[in-house]
Amino acid sequence: MSDSTKPDPITKVSIIISKGSLEGIYPGLIMANGARAEGIEANLFFTFFGLDAIHKARHDHIKLATVGNPGLHMPTMAGGLPGVSTMMTHYMNHKMEQLDIPSIPEFVEMIADTGAGMYACKASVDLFGLEKNDFIDQVQDIITVGEFYERAAGGHIIFT
Repeated sequence: MSDSTKPDPITKVSIIISKGSLEGIYPGLIMANGARAEGIEANLFFTFFGLDAIHKARHDHIKLATVGNPGLHMPTMAGGLPGVSTMMTHYMNHKMEQLDIPSIPEFVEMIADTGAGMYACKASVDLFGLEKNDFIDQVQDIITVGEFYERAAGGHIIFT
């Protein structure tokens, strides 16, 4: 490919995290971390159950979704048995620790320290009756979808 046909480099990404499970939160954090490592501007927008990743009382207790998760190759009924989610979450956390992948609270703090924007969705915050002091200090603001689009302007939006 010649330089004249080379696409413009990505300079900004805005990542929406909408799920409150390990497999719903980590992809967005990994994408944001990778973007920052490459010098790409990154903003994270936490909505619906993704708010758990930045909620002071919940971010340390994120579990792997075992019911209806086809990636586990486990019957849905087995995933719903008592203790299965806790056991699988413990196993996944252990495997990630072996690979030096930080916990969700550590990862969020690390990404925020690189200058990434951290925002909670106003509609979801209102829906769940939350307020700014329910969230970790790295959350810069509670913003509307319109404000998210303003911050995302000129970049790529990734929905995880």
